Amino acid sequence: MPENGLQTLKQVEFNTISVSFGCLSQRIAELHRHLLLSTSYFGSSPHLKPENLPQNDTIAGLASGLGAAHAAYVSTGGSSTSKILFVIQPGERNVFDQKWLEYELLEKHNIHAVRQTFEELITSSSVDPQTSLLTVSPKNSPEKDIEVSVVYYRSGYMPNEYPAPEYYETRFRLESSKAIKCPTIPLQLAGGKKVQEVLGRKGLVERFLPDHPQSQIDDLRRTFMDMWGLDEDSHSAVGEVASSPPPSASAKANGDAASTEPLGTLKARKEYASLVLKPQREGGGNNVYKEDIPAFLDGLAPQEREAWIAMRLIEVPKGVKGWLVRAGSLDFATSTPSERAVQAEIVSELGIFGWALFGEGKVVGEEEVGWLVRTKGKDSNEGGVATGFSVLDSVLLV
Repeated sequence: MPENGLQTLKQVEFNTISVSFGCLSQRIAELHRHLLLSTSYFGSSPHLKPENLPQNDTIAGLASGLGAAHAAYVSTGGSSTSKILFVIQPGERNVFDQKWLEYELLEKHNIHAVRQTFEELITSSSVDPQTSLLTVSPKNSPEKDIEVSVVYYRSGYMPNEYPAPEYYETRFRLESSKAIKCPTIPLQLAGGKKVQEVLGRKGLVERFLPDHPQSQIDDLRRTFMDMWGLDEDSHSAVGEVASSPPPSASAKANGDAASTEPLGTLKARKEYASLVLKPQREGGGNNVYKEDIPAFLDGLAPQEREAWIAMRLIEVPKGVKGWLVRAGSLDFATSTPSERAVQAEIVSELGIFGWALFGEGKVVGEEEVGWLVRTKGKDSNEGGVATGFSVLDSVLLV
């Protein structure tokens, strides 16, 4: 909430690969409803009543999207016994979030899944050069040459997941097949921070919403935060830049003036206290915040600037408090009261899940299917659950 007190919706980001915690977010919503029915939360708030805790059916919704992709594959000549391939990380920690999807696919859609890491797929996967049919033969499995209808990536979004050329070759092998990819490489790249930044420029959203009135497009654009690339050097991409800051340490050392830097970098130096720098990465823990920005820019090689965007930090509501509970902290035999739960000033982030199926240059189907709430301490910069910065939460209507 800005200082003027006006509450507005602001977009943080959009993700197009390995969007996690959909299943666990449903379970958290069910947990909170169960606690309400069993304890009434001991009368702690008049807002805590059943009608204010909305249903969250993300599991069925996400499975319906994968099921629609499987059905589309079968309708074009694929085998009805083909399976959905879950591409997972080694030692997968988020297996329980994924398993609910597998169960839903099997029990409601009669679709089986097979789980493989990139390392396993190097040797277990193959694509027929004539038919583009993708098959996998998992090691130690009695089944061989399993036909794959959908490649569902729950990994493959971080550089360290491609440690050698054969990992890239495996990704391209999967991409070259006729199996439906979730996502394709282009769609994964569309979720990059640079794309988000470019979409915020005037005239870009209109290209994709030609049939919408300008008033609706303006409302949508107002949800975007101010963003620009560090390598951008035009006012049309960066906006106005205040008077130049003093030369950086590296510029002084090289005898260069800071003004030789592009406008995007100069603006980030000037306004660092209200910014976050984001690379083209997913997975959490990659961003640079506020007071850490000047020193980071000093050490950033000029050729690396195009990999980073600057984003205005969202002003969050003040004075909102809550209790944060972490896994394993409720062991009363070994933990102290302060370790079991922490009361803090908090901020929550709402995510909306959806799926879209594309084919032959058009959208075959799309649906909004559920939601996720992540809550963290207000002073925590990062927001990832798996990385330990935030906790799963649910919606309370007031």
